[in-house]
Amino acid sequence: MPYEHPSPAGSPDTVLRLAELGFDAPGALLARYNLTLQRVDDGAPIPGSFWGDEEAGIIGTTVYARADTPLHSLLHEACHLIVMPPERRLDVHTNATDSIEEEDATCYLQIVLAEALPGVGRDRLMADMDAWGYTFRLGSTRAWFDNDAAEARAFLASRQLL
Repeated sequence: MPYEHPSPAGSPDTVLRLAELGFDAPGALLARYNLTLQRVDDGAPIPGSFWGDEEAGIIGTTVYARADTPLHSLLHEACHLIVMPPERRLDVHTNATDSIEEEDATCYLQIVLAEALPGVGRDRLMADMDAWGYTFRLGSTRAWFDNDAAEARAFLASRQLL
């Protein structure tokens, strides 16, 4: 498996959070995929969050996030919903997949979608993923994306998501 999701413990302060970016652009991006971004009040628990704390959550076709939610977390959870067949989305609550193929495709797509957000882009998102603690067998997000993600690209292409 080329990727393991990080533990949110000890999250760095350097990653881009929704408070800095705002909710409008990510909400519009999610809407292109028939998903809804639901803002959660500061300090309130995030519904459907697998990792807890400030990590985004998913229930059905809704992605939940607070102002302190890292953008990479919001994109990751949204991409879980995007890569799965639409008929499975309504049944999702908290845990999106146990499929390595879907997990890898999710990581790849979150990097691609970062390009659609003003002032973000793939370089920033990959740096944030590394800072947060995502681990890939080639040592960095960029090395994986550039050199070890052919299966993820093929998965996404087969679903017409690239």
